[in-house]
Amino acid sequence: MRETRSDGELLRAIAADEDRRAFEELYRRYAPWLTARLRGRCADASVVDDVVQETFLSVWRGTARYREDGDPAGWLWRIASRRLIDTLRGDGARGRLRQTLARLRHRDEASAEERVLAGVEHGDLAGALTRLSPELRAVLQATVIDGLTTREAAVLLGIPPGTVKTRALRARKQLREALA
Repeated sequence: MRETRSDGELLRAIAADEDRRAFEELYRRYAPWLTARLRGRCADASVVDDVVQETFLSVWRGTARYREDGDPAGWLWRIASRRLIDTLRGDGARGRLRQTLARLRHRDEASAEERVLAGVEHGDLAGALTRLSPELRAVLQATVIDGLTTREAAVLLGIPPGTVKTRALRARKQLREALA
């Protein structure tokens, strides 16, 4: 009977010489777990399956590097969750942006976003954005420009969702003051 290799041993074997058996064993161990976790965040089974495949492809190709001191399960989850966010951002961001813009067109009062867009036309937005702290700019990038939800931005930035909300509010307030 063959001795079971640890996750770290499997990952080292895959990285060192593209050991197909090690890869298959790692896949059997973690693909069902990743699928179950991702399905908790995305109801579309085909998207989840694609994300699981992309995650393991990045391990096989070596584009994702495992650090010896890390937890293999956590490392795989970070890869998978980022892939899911990228996939959802690509599919859903444009639609959410169109919906938001359509809602804004039907309002009588100018929204913060409309005032920011007006600031772009007058050239003062760039200066206002550069005066924001990097943390506030990153949240604006994720939530406004990339169209991510608070939860998706939190995963992407590695901060709690409450922190994303707080920083977004602060960034919008500072931009409104700068553009007023």
